[in-house]
Amino acid sequence: MEFIIFLSKLDIEILELIKKANYVIEENSALCLLDKTYVGFHKRKEKEIVICTENAKKMGNFKNSNISNNNDNHKTKLYIRRALRHEATHIVQACNNNKIFNNLKEIKKKINKGKENAIKTSVRISGNLNKEVEAYFMEDKPRRVRKAIKKYCL
Repeated sequence: MEFIIFLSKLDIEILELIKKANYVIEENSALCLLDKTYVGFHKRKEKEIVICTENAKKMGNFKNSNISNNNDNHKTKLYIRRALRHEATHIVQACNNNKIFNNLKEIKKKINKGKENAIKTSVRISGNLNKEVEAYFMEDKPRRVRKAIKKYCL
């Protein structure tokens, strides 16, 4: 899986925890063709997440060079890391009887206003505003994602 080269050490840990929670990780499935701005999906019934590496590379203006030693692909790395954490949050929600696990009032105070359009787009697919707000909030909190997977899924 190509997306692994874009992950941090902590994100690789999250990936391993996802596997321990009996989830399958797929890359660039047909779901990714729905819209070139989608970078990840959670398929709850199938216990699977999808990472759309090709979409992330296009959005991040990927340059085919030594990925680990330069900052050219910073945006691509960011899109993929956030997608993994976002989908991992949905896994935690599934493990938690399909409920959010953070204080929603606190999250809404802290959520980045720049993510509002992305939240609206995601709600069109998932149908659940609270879950999407939580998942977008957790995208930038890998340590909290790791802790939540351990607490709720393992």
